[in-house]
Order: sequence, then structure tokens, then C-alpha cells
Amino acid sequence: MNFKKVTKAEVITKISEKTGIQKDDVTQTVEAFFKVVKDSMAEGENIYVRGFGSFINKKRAKKIARNISKNTAIVIDEHYVPAFKPSKAFIDKIKNSQRVKELAPQE
Repeated sequence: MNFKKVTKAEVITKISEKTGIQKDDVTQTVEAFFKVVKDSMAEGENIYVRGFGSFINKKRAKKIARNISKNTAIVIDEHYVPAFKPSKAFIDKIKNSQRVKELAPQE
């Protein structure tokens, strides 16, 4: 796929242009948002943003993995990983995006 990667700096610039808010203020707001998400999730809280999606702690079960180079078994304890689950509205917007369809590889 030929999807363009957008950096945080580019997102900040786009927000600044769309809202007319100074880039420094947008940067502080975006950084504060990321900090709140990380700190909240580290405290065991999930974050739900209506119409956008959910930042959730996803449980990974205990499992046995193999180190094939040493031919040994490794026990990976139960743990949690951060995950993002998009809302139905978000999913529908991507599914119906003509631009995404244009960028997707043709079979």
C-alpha cells in the first residue's frame, strides 16, 4: 500500500491551520492529550472518545514461546498491552473513503 505516513508535527500544523490556533499552543495541547492517555492507561483506566474510538488495556494470556535459535522454551507471563479500537463511525468513514480505495493495491 502506498499510504502516506503523517508525523505528529504535520498533524500539529494541520490543526493549527484549521483552527487558527498558534502551533505552540496546539503542540502543548496534543502533548497533554498523549500524556493523559498514557498516564490514565498506566493507572488501569480505559479512555472512550465518542465517535472516534477507545484506548484500552488489552489482556494477553500467559503463554509459552520458543527461542528457535537456542531451541528453548520461554514463559511469557500474563500482561497488558495498550490497544486502540476505532468507533463504528470511524470505521465507516475509512470503509467509504474513495481515497483509501485508490491507494489500496489492486488484485
